[in-house]
Formats: sequence, structure tokens, C-alpha cells
Amino acid sequence: MALRLVFMGTPDFAVPTLDAIAGAGHKLTAVYTRPPRPAGRGMAEQASPIADAAERLGLPVFTPRTFREIGAADAMRAHHADAAVVVAYGLILPKEILDLFPLGCFNLHASLLPRWRGAAPIQRAVMAGDRETGVAVMKMEEGLDTGPVAIVDGKMAELVAIGPDATAGDLHDELARLGAGLMVRALAALEMGDLRVIPQPGTSVTYANKIEKAETRIDWRKAWNKVHDHCRGLSPFPGAWFEHSNAGRIKVLRTTKASGAGEPGRVLDDDLTVACGEGAIRLLELQRAGRQPMRAEEFLRGTPIPRGSTLR
Repeated sequence: MALRLVFMGTPDFAVPTLDAIAGAGHKLTAVYTRPPRPAGRGMAEQASPIADAAERLGLPVFTPRTFREIGAADAMRAHHADAAVVVAYGLILPKEILDLFPLGCFNLHASLLPRWRGAAPIQRAVMAGDRETGVAVMKMEEGLDTGPVAIVDGKMAELVAIGPDATAGDLHDELARLGAGLMVRALAALEMGDLRVIPQPGTSVTYANKIEKAETRIDWRKAWNKVHDHCRGLSPFPGAWFEHSNAGRIKVLRTTKASGAGEPGRVLDDDLTVACGEGAIRLLELQRAGRQPMRAEEFLRGTPIPRGSTLR
């Protein structure tokens, strides 16, 4: 017998899981997502990717701003759901809400818990230079990503190698795809009464704090690998950036290790090799405000950045 489920999610990352659950035959009684937000040049209100996906699937959508208002628990209880699935929702679920689901609330988290608990696990893993990450299903409790992890097919997580030049965007798509399948298999085990969860280790806990605007500017004084990891970890959003007199603020979306040395921020050649505090990197893909990303050679045709100039 199929499970009755409430789904909670907001961004693109959550869409493959919603689609997979719907395709697996479970009864989705409600979809919760963040309210529409102003977006684009006209700042018109735009529904979340999950709201659009739910509409496509013919599912009812709810967009509360908080679950701490009077009546929030009664509204959730009215769905008579067995369990909830949460994927990058963006709202805190108080204990009163978590306790409404007889089989529990299950969160798809894009890290190898307990490493990178919190809001930005994909970005932080890349920024830290991790060589491996993954996606796990966690049974939620009040603490921040502290709940026990589900064992699915004998594993605690789906593992993904982080290539030396891989960006957060590259990993995002792969983890979203793998996570959707993992959640469907976890729900199948839950339906059969066979899902086992185990506590997270008490050691090796790290936190993936939300990315702040103040940390996105590139610091060329750091070693090349730190600058490289910074750029790819923030790609494509919000984007690491520098300023140049010919073009103003420019985002760097892809880089790679290069040869050379010089004053940090100095452009060393005509291929956008830039000196760092130690070593150098080559800028491969860039983006000016309001424009599409461009390969470096295309970018330079419209925005000259001559060798010897300094990036700030």
C-alpha cells in the first residue's frame, strides 16, 4: 500500500525527488514550498521551482511563511500523512510539526553527515577542497541536521567524487539525481517497515553556514588552490568575483591550476593566468553583470584585460 506523504521543498535541487516520488506511486497529499519572491529585472513575483513542478503534477501547493502561527499544526494534521519528505525547504520545522507524522520526517541532505550540516553543504565541501561528498536520507529531529541517517541498500549515503576542477553547480545536478533515487528506495523500505536508521557519529562534525555576500570577493593573496576552490565552490551562484578598471565587477565561474608567479592579482599572460599568493590559476569562464557566462577567450574579445593589469 502506498504511503501518504507531504513534500516540502523549494529550489531546483528538490524537483527530481518530487518527480521520483510521484512516479513511484505514493499519495502526495500536499506540497509545501516557500512563497513567491520578486525576481528578474522587473522584480515580478516568481513561484519556486517546486511550486511549478507541483502544478505540473496537479498537486495542491501551500506556501506558509512560518509554522509557528496558530493553526499551522492543525492545517498540517488535516493532510493525514504517514510521513513527510523534506528537500532544501528553507523553513524551520518546529517539534510540533515533526511529531505530526507517525512514520517521521525524512530529509534529503547533500553531504556525508555529520560533515557539512547546515544550509550550504555542496558549496562548503568544494570550498574546503574536499575530494568526496554525497547525499543521505536523515530522519529529522529538532537539532540542525542531527538526526539519525537511513541505511539504504546497506549504505549510509550515495557517494560522489569531487573532481579537481568540478564546481558546486556540477555536483548539484549529480547529487539531485542520485538523491531522488535514494529517497525513493528509502520510502520503499519505510513502507515495508524495513527502514533502519543509525545515529550520526559524534565526531567529525562540521557546519555548512549560509554563504554571505561579504565572503564572495576573491582574495588573490591566498594560495592558488584556495582561490581555485573558492571560485568553483561559489559557481554558478552566488559567484566569486573581482573588479577590473575595464569592466567593473566580474564573476569567475571556472578556473584551473596554471604555471606562473607574481604579485597577487596580476594578470601574467594573454590567457588570463592570474598570480596568487602562491602559484597561479587560469580563468576559464567569466560573467559580467546582466550577461551570459562566457569562455575566457570570448570574454576577452569584448572586454580586454591586458597582461600586467591587476585584478582587485
